[in-house]
Amino acid sequence: MAAGSVLVGWILSIYARKGVLAALRRLQGISEGAAILTARIVRYAVLLLGIGTAFAFLGASIQPFLAVGLIVAAVIFLALRGISANFAAGIVLQTRHPLKVGDEIEAGDYIGRVRELNGRSVVITTRDGRTVHVPNSLLLEEPLVNHSELGRRRSEVQVRFRSTTPLAAVTDVALTALGTVAGLRPEHPPAVIVRTIEPERISLTVQFWHAPADDVAATSRVVAALGAALTDAGVDAVVTSEKPVEPLTPPPPL
Repeated sequence: MAAGSVLVGWILSIYARKGVLAALRRLQGISEGAAILTARIVRYAVLLLGIGTAFAFLGASIQPFLAVGLIVAAVIFLALRGISANFAAGIVLQTRHPLKVGDEIEAGDYIGRVRELNGRSVVITTRDGRTVHVPNSLLLEEPLVNHSELGRRRSEVQVRFRSTTPLAAVTDVALTALGTVAGLRPEHPPAVIVRTIEPERISLTVQFWHAPADDVAATSRVVAALGAALTDAGVDAVVTSEKPVEPLTPPPPL
């Protein structure tokens, strides 16, 4: 029985190594060295399990082996827990596919295009040319925004004009101008939303759809087109992509 346990453990360790190696090679971003090392650790673990079972059949006490194994495992866990956490998170990212190379994502304080996925981090290139290595575990623990997954993105600008100007006329001018802007998604029509009507001013929000990573350029084109169209129509208006500051409210009466 003891020899059979060692033999079975040896055979299972070979198949376990091949299976783990094949599975890790299917995951993008896992280096060949990391895959081989992980498969080798799995093989040794299975082999040691078979040897421990053989000692048990021979009547030997395996408690010292278990104690040593637990101590070694604890030391390895404490020393490599950061690496192992990122490695495990990388496997989850590879299997769930919340992002892929080429996607533009927002993680923490950074927005950039995914350049590489590996066993430790996701490498992104920001819009201003910086390279950021975002730990895989961070992408699972905190919100991850994928700007590219739907293939489209919505942006908006603000239009403010005097209340003496007819609202319908400004809306028609805005929608006509948006139809001339290159890069907007025709399958998703723009919308003009009335935000505030004051005694002296009316504020509108103009929403439009564009390619995921084209928000800055598309917004610039929309602001220029709306400004020119409203000026040509004789409308004294302000067009801005900046969100208005929230108004201050007086304290409640005592």
